[in-house]
Amino acid sequence: MRVPYIHTVPYDDSDGLLRREYDAAIKRAGKVFNVVGIQSLHPRVLRASIALYQTLMMGEGALPRWTRELLAVVVSRENGCHY
Repeated sequence: MRVPYIHTVPYDDSDGLLRREYDAAIKRAGKVFNVVGIQSLHPRVLRASIALYQTLMMGEGALPRWTRELLAVVVSRENGCHY
């Protein structure tokens, strides 16, 4: 059985925009979660992905934030994802 492997840039090897995104992730969550690190080869895409997530979860909208968070938890649980 083959185990999938995705190359990522470790924190200690990061610099520039990637280092800033990693530092921001640590500030937000206390660590760099895999969902962030997996995008490390493309720091501009990572930055855009985080911006989209923040807009969807914390921006203005018809649903209050707690409802958005609850939906995210339910979908993650249904998909077997701990994020």
